[in-house]
Amino acid sequence: MKATLFALVILVVVAILGAGAFVYSGIYNIGADDHHTKPVYAVMQALRERSIEHHARNIKVPNLDDPQLVLKGAGQYAAMCTGCHLAPGMADSEIRPGLYPQPPQLSKFRPDPREAFWVIKHGIKMSAMPAWGSSHDDPTIWSMVAFLQKLPDLSPQQYKDMVAKAPPDDDMDMGGEGGHSHGDATQDGHDHDHPGAASGSGDLPPAGHQE
Repeated sequence: MKATLFALVILVVVAILGAGAFVYSGIYNIGADDHHTKPVYAVMQALRERSIEHHARNIKVPNLDDPQLVLKGAGQYAAMCTGCHLAPGMADSEIRPGLYPQPPQLSKFRPDPREAFWVIKHGIKMSAMPAWGSSHDDPTIWSMVAFLQKLPDLSPQQYKDMVAKAPPDDDMDMGGEGGHSHGDATQDGHDHDHPGAASGSGDLPPAGHQE
């Protein structure tokens, strides 16, 4: 029994030292243009999905059918999200091809409201998904969640019309940076509040995987 335990301890120590040596060596290519191996990707994907599910499970979802809430979310989405997650009628953006993992194309599916709220508010480590909760209050984040429930049903023109009707942000929505309007955010396929964030139009590509 003692010999078995001693052997297990030795194996654990060797594994830890081996992992440390591998990390310290810098051999693993961390560049975004060199994809993870399948085992590493599978572990990271499982960790991400289970973490989001666990932390979002007790969030209470408000009424997401309020038309004004949805309109506000449309404006927020146009200003903040199209560069990565695209919009109806957008084939790609300037930044999206260089992102790994690819952000999900949110016009292709409806995310769970609780999980969407948690991800938008807290972001995801080591990805392009920021924690918008540091600059946006919960009602504003819920407006984005409400809009995401409608987005898959919108045509490109319906999306543009909805964005054009969105109310301007007040100072608090953007962390005190001042208000801005969203009316022209996608009329030419670009996000004018964030130059270079979104471009291109045409047929929608297949959805990317979940962030």
